[in-house]
Amino acid sequence: MQVAYLLELETYIKSEGLSPQETPMLNLKALTVAVIIGVLAPILPMNLLSESPVIAQTPDEQKAEQLRIEGFKQLSIYQYQAAIESLQAALKIYQETGNFSGQAWSLYGLGWAYDDTGQLQKAIESYQASLFLAKEIEDHRLEAFNFNLIGYVYLQLGQIEKAIELNQEALTLARRNNFYWEEALFLADIGMAYFRLEKYVEAMRFSQQALAIAQKHDFKQIEAYALSDLGNIFRVLGSTTQALELYKKSIIVSKKIRNRYWEVNALIGLGCTYQALGSDQEALASYQQAFFIAKEIDYLSGEGQALSLIGDWFTQQKQSRLAVTFYKQAVQVYESIRVNIQELPIEQQRSYTNNVAHTYRNLADLLLKENRVLEAQRVLDLLKVQELEDYLKNVRGNANTAGGIEFYQPEAEILARYNELQKNAIEVGEELTQLQQKQNLTPSEEQRLSQLYNLQEEINKDFNNFARSPEVRELIEKLSFDAREQTLSLGALDGLRDKLGDLDAVLFYPLILEDRLELVITTPNSPPLRRTVEVSREELYRTIVRFRLALQDPTIDAVAPAQKLYKWLFEPLEDDLKAANAEVIIYAPDGVLRYIPLMALHDGKRWLAERFRVNNITAASLEEIDTQPQPEPKILAGAFASESLIRSAKIGQRDVQFAGLPFAGIEVAALQNTLTNTTAYVDEAFTLEAMKPKMNGYNILHFATHAAFVPGDPSESFIVFGEGENPTLRDVENWSLSNVDLVVLSACETGLGGFDNNGEQILGLGYQFQNQGARAVLASLWKVSDGGTQVLMNVFYNALQQGYSKTEALQIAQQSLITKNTSTVFSQKSPDGTMVFVSSEIELPANIRNHLDHPYYWASFILIGNGL
Repeated sequence: MQVAYLLELETYIKSEGLSPQETPMLNLKALTVAVIIGVLAPILPMNLLSESPVIAQTPDEQKAEQLRIEGFKQLSIYQYQAAIESLQAALKIYQETGNFSGQAWSLYGLGWAYDDTGQLQKAIESYQASLFLAKEIEDHRLEAFNFNLIGYVYLQLGQIEKAIELNQEALTLARRNNFYWEEALFLADIGMAYFRLEKYVEAMRFSQQALAIAQKHDFKQIEAYALSDLGNIFRVLGSTTQALELYKKSIIVSKKIRNRYWEVNALIGLGCTYQALGSDQEALASYQQAFFIAKEIDYLSGEGQALSLIGDWFTQQKQSRLAVTFYKQAVQVYESIRVNIQELPIEQQRSYTNNVAHTYRNLADLLLKENRVLEAQRVLDLLKVQELEDYLKNVRGNANTAGGIEFYQPEAEILARYNELQKNAIEVGEELTQLQQKQNLTPSEEQRLSQLYNLQEEINKDFNNFARSPEVRELIEKLSFDAREQTLSLGALDGLRDKLGDLDAVLFYPLILEDRLELVITTPNSPPLRRTVEVSREELYRTIVRFRLALQDPTIDAVAPAQKLYKWLFEPLEDDLKAANAEVIIYAPDGVLRYIPLMALHDGKRWLAERFRVNNITAASLEEIDTQPQPEPKILAGAFASESLIRSAKIGQRDVQFAGLPFAGIEVAALQNTLTNTTAYVDEAFTLEAMKPKMNGYNILHFATHAAFVPGDPSESFIVFGEGENPTLRDVENWSLSNVDLVVLSACETGLGGFDNNGEQILGLGYQFQNQGARAVLASLWKVSDGGTQVLMNVFYNALQQGYSKTEALQIAQQSLITKNTSTVFSQKSPDGTMVFVSSEIELPANIRNHLDHPYYWASFILIGNGL
């Protein structure tokens, strides 16, 4: 974000003989700069501040102009908060006086400040408002730059195709108006975006076009940018010698023109190239230099990226404890960025999470290898909160995630020492930058400049020797002991173990990594344990897809994929489960595992539903896993049952028609016969207006109707009511459910909107109802509409009536279908604890009854939350 960039454009415009009226962007003092791999920063021509055509005729307008100029000055020296205050004050006056041009440029400056400080939602809002005004006043340069910078925000969030689309808009404007400098800039930006898409031919084509224009017109900043962009392309294509040369040229130019953002990103590219060549010390030096420059200028995403790469470097050097320390610091930075994007559209938030999730997984991976299982569990919880927050934006997490990342004392001391080096580096860097910006130096300043260069070199040496210093080695040894002791959460673990012991339960966290599964299990009587299974993510995904297809079709054999998944997910835990005498699996599935029910795995002889009770949990569930339910079931039920009723809903761009479910009426009627304390609303009587005021007066809510939970936006996940209302998962935020023990959704479809790698809508389903007070949700992963659900529900509620817990009742219902024993399908507890069978038959066609043992019928339901 340097003055030199604007001076270059100023020189070009003057050489073309353009009048001030033809250069409103220049006269209004702002410009956008492209930065390689991750930064676009607006640049300000400080010597043109007096040339603004915004005539300040009144005292208020004069004050606004002064504030705007001051705001851009503050931006140019990275004083972001001060700049925001100045520009907001200027904007307010411009709005009062109706000065659209002043408003447009003040908003642009605010977008710049928000963008550079990671406040991406505010940045988008400011840029879009500036774009609207730029179109109104026909300021084509400002219009183009706003397209460009909105595109950059999308690029940061992983929405690369959208970024290209917006930059193409900017490029069209530049070419239409013969803005050659901007044309070169936007070409380079598009090249960078194609690089991110791994479309290297297109990336090279656009970058070379940018370089040609820059060299023709002597645009040094664009030339440096394009050279760095080409360096990235050559690096990933394996042409490391050319890449090194290009990065070094970019760094030299960046230093000369004082563009520290470009310097950070070129240093990161240089470090990656050195690491690929095996020049490890040079790689580390590049990463560390990038880190402390990013820290100095508050460039958060660059800081996080550099820290993560330092973690990668220490991992490669087999210094896992130091790697963990730096990964933790990177996660802490990413958590701070996530706070600032909570108001962004869901798809953009999810893309951002996907961009940084590898750091969380790398950290969890190392922690598990170090047997630091509690810490790994915390990181996994944070990642799940990231995924949930992307989907719902209202996530409170649990006690394990509230504090974010925690550091052992040795880790804190290591970082303190590192930060002291960093502080010295920043202080030297700031003074160096100030002197470099001066045009004419005094002899004493020349001497000080030389001293600062020497100091910077010494600090770089200190960084390089950091890991080898005796003090850090001693802390690493101490860290090894502290990690073995698991001092972070022993108190919390003791409490959790007590709960697990009372429930005869174990806590099971699988983690999907690129080349393996890590199975983390916590039992009542042992420390958290991990078991490693060598299986690639790709093979696991293929098997899960095959299994899900078999689960949804009762004519397909599901045993083979169920056994394969059992061998990966469950067989390695058998000895641990036996030692713990476990009867209940409290399950926190990772990613695509959320689309399949654990109880449908098969050990070669039996389904897991015949051996264990299972309930899934969300980040909030652990705090209430032992809360006791109310003793007498009191049910509020609704059913959409008439096939003659057609209701419509929108899923994405599709209009979907829903007819009533004939068995839903039978299901609710059976409920009323089984449990007399049931109030039911059917078809047109089943309205949100009738149900919502009554919900918190019952301890069970039962919805026998269509419900679709899709990836992406919670506003597209909904429940169909009988009068055509479709309250969404977002609307559930306004429901009061503090007295509700269980919400039953008996005709859910989690695959209607397609599948993704996170299964976020399943997490969101359970979390949202729990967040409003409900202790648990019983929901189907696929819809069973031909009567099988009614058999299972009838048995389930009979079991609840007899005093069984929710997990026990679900297991009994599942076993009744597995055995096809529908004439004596319900077993109740006798006084001595033995099982007594009670008739609970529902008439079904023979072709359905003969297939009830297929998991299509009995495995579709999962219990999320409290299983008591």
